[in-house]
Amino acid sequence: MTTATRIEPGDGTAAGDHVLRPATAQDLPACAAIWRDALNDYLLRLAQPEIPDDLGPILRLYGHLQSTDPERFVVAERLGSDGARTIDAFISAVARDRLWFLSMLFVLPRAQGRGLGRRLLGAVMPKPDDGTGSRATATDSVQPISNGLYGSLGMVPRVPLLRLVGRVERPDAFAGLPSDIEVSTFDEIGADGDGLGSSALAGELGALDRDGLGFERPADHAFLVAEGRRGFLYHDRSGRTRGYGYTSESGRVGPVVVAEPELLGPVVGHLVTAVEPRGAFGIWVPGSAGEAVVPLLRAGFRIDGFPTLLCWDRPFADYTRALPISPGLL
Repeated sequence: MTTATRIEPGDGTAAGDHVLRPATAQDLPACAAIWRDALNDYLLRLAQPEIPDDLGPILRLYGHLQSTDPERFVVAERLGSDGARTIDAFISAVARDRLWFLSMLFVLPRAQGRGLGRRLLGAVMPKPDDGTGSRATATDSVQPISNGLYGSLGMVPRVPLLRLVGRVERPDAFAGLPSDIEVSTFDEIGADGDGLGSSALAGELGALDRDGLGFERPADHAFLVAEGRRGFLYHDRSGRTRGYGYTSESGRVGPVVVAEPELLGPVVGHLVTAVEPRGAFGIWVPGSAGEAVVPLLRAGFRIDGFPTLLCWDRPFADYTRALPISPGLL
């Protein structure tokens, strides 16, 4: 999408009209504020803690999404009676090989009920028969209207996504890494000075992502490294790559992809003991990844808040051996 698209009658110049247009970097703070206000509008009604006003992390994520998929980051802008233009809603999606993923769709509470969300979807969502492999999203389980909308478009809830929070109180809850597994940091593999740009490292990450997720994401790996997440690669003694994972002192863990489900628990156990977090760890784990969920709970982690739902129209990933980056960027 490269030009503004009307989603209500009018030419976008009359007060109250909305027009769609691609977001600019200057629009991202307004989008982050909409995200916070829309979430708090229903979280407070559910007696849940509100989203704090520290929008730095979400702004950096939006900057990444807008830089990799600018045509899929779109705002709905309204002309006020005073001539001022206000963004009332936005959508952000990414395309990774044959996966189309809806990262964000939020509408200000005062602008809801006008069809903005459905019309934003219509502006960026590929048709199911246009050659796109899979369409997917992640939604809050406490949002039945949104979940029904996405389901009607084929993206049916398939797997709960649990946010597990805590620190390792019982390290023996995790099985150790198999004796034939050797661990290297990304820095060690990129010792030629190319860092993540090392062709060997990029190739190994790409092969694991293709096998476990069905798509490659080199730009997302670069974003994770820039965010300060520390990457680890796991090889067996024959040199075969068996998995990778990220952890950080900020407490963010993931993504993780392993060659077989039995490795997921040991790799996650290594990641949550390889660094000392400044606070608690937070990790998003699909309910289908029991090899990680069970030892994390036994180690002292707890389920935080309501589950999120992973939704898709066609299978694309093996979530018995993969953990996502977050609900907004698989």
